[in-house]
Amino acid sequence: MPTYNFIDTETGEEFEMLMKYSEREEFLKENPTIQVVMAAPMIVGGVSIRDKMPSGFKEVLSKVGSAHPSSKVGQEYGNKTIKSVRSEQVVKKHVDRVVKRMNNR
Repeated sequence: MPTYNFIDTETGEEFEMLMKYSEREEFLKENPTIQVVMAAPMIVGGVSIRDKMPSGFKEVLSKVGSAHPSSKVGQEYGNKTIKSVRSEQVVKKHVDRVVKRMNNR
């Protein structure tokens, strides 16, 4: 639930309350001397989960990646051998050639 800032126009007192938006609207209807004080929203930026991942979870992701090497998780966290990397490169090279031939027709 968000926190809203209010001001009482009779007394000049500013206060904040934690409530749902629907509760805020009802509160304002019941109290005509109360107005909402507009404030800048609190925006959190620069938070990265990837850098703060526990090592145990990285191990789980590597197991999932090894079991599913063609998935996004497998490409990022999977244990790849040199043989599998080279095989993927050869397959991609040939697929690209076939696609290029099909587009030139």
